[in-house]
Amino acid sequence: MQTSDTSAAPSADTRFPLPHTDRVVFLKSVVSGPNISVGDYSYYDDPEHATEFQARNVLYHYEHVGDRLEIGRFCALATGTTFIMNGANHRMDGPSTFPFPIMGGAWGEHMDLLMGLPSRGDTIVGHDVWFGFRTLIMPGVRIGHGAIIASGSVVTEDVPPYAIVGGNPARVMKMRFDDVTITRLLDLAWWDWSLERITANIPALMAGKLDDLKP
Repeated sequence: MQTSDTSAAPSADTRFPLPHTDRVVFLKSVVSGPNISVGDYSYYDDPEHATEFQARNVLYHYEHVGDRLEIGRFCALATGTTFIMNGANHRMDGPSTFPFPIMGGAWGEHMDLLMGLPSRGDTIVGHDVWFGFRTLIMPGVRIGHGAIIASGSVVTEDVPPYAIVGGNPARVMKMRFDDVTITRLLDLAWWDWSLERITANIPALMAGKLDDLKP
């Protein structure tokens, strides 16, 4: 009986996991700062700007605002997946939404007018989430484990675990599994398993059933 060689499993600390190309990058190797974190093996695929993910795809994420972006393990982010953070907010209670103080000069004396802008809180992505091409995630959204975000979607509300969502604004199109199976998957939390156990179960994880998983 052939067994899996766990010593050949890829390292989560590798920057470019695919040979002969730098279009796919393990994200934790290219993000930094106290307000952003990415779990092991989550990757971004971009033929031109993979290593620039934080600068190009996490927008309006200013440290002084304090909101966090957290992406779990084993997530797949297609080209153009973009997160809008709370720093994008403008005042809306006056006649104008223009942010005069940030332009400097005498206008800079009124920075207090930009304090305390509304915030939807942290943006949290669970484990094993698949983002399609050019998906847009708005501030404060929480995306459950195992969800799929269809290409071109604009996600403005929380996404349940194992939901498939699409559209603008994104809505649940269907659930990947029935409620009982989803509960079992969440209880199994395979993304927390040891690397050896994951490696031994790859065929079952990708194309099998829950009962096929090995202890």
